[in-house]
Amino acid sequence: MEQETISWGDFEKVEMRVGTILEVNDFPEARKPAFQLTIDFGAVIGIRKSSAQITKRYTKDVLIGRQIVAVVNFPKKQIGKFMSECLVLGAVPEEGDVILLAPDFKVENGSRIA
Repeated sequence: MEQETISWGDFEKVEMRVGTILEVNDFPEARKPAFQLTIDFGAVIGIRKSSAQITKRYTKDVLIGRQIVAVVNFPKKQIGKFMSECLVLGAVPEEGDVILLAPDFKVENGSRIA
């Protein structure tokens, strides 16, 4: 499959930020197994919610307090009765499996990925 080339300007438009997961809830209404996450992106961006299909590798207690990387400037997306406000990023080694992207060291919430 041929990859589409983007410009540096296109890349700069994507706001990827580090946040800390504050709360994790089951999402039984989701079509595929998922959690509802509440994530702190710091004083400027604030608290955002996201739905993430990460139940294969992660439990709720392991996720609380974990830093993750997410795109924070996508439009909000309605998923059932839940409004997702950001997109948590992860590697997808196979269908139904997601490995969260995260910084190696603790950084300030809201730190930009460049």
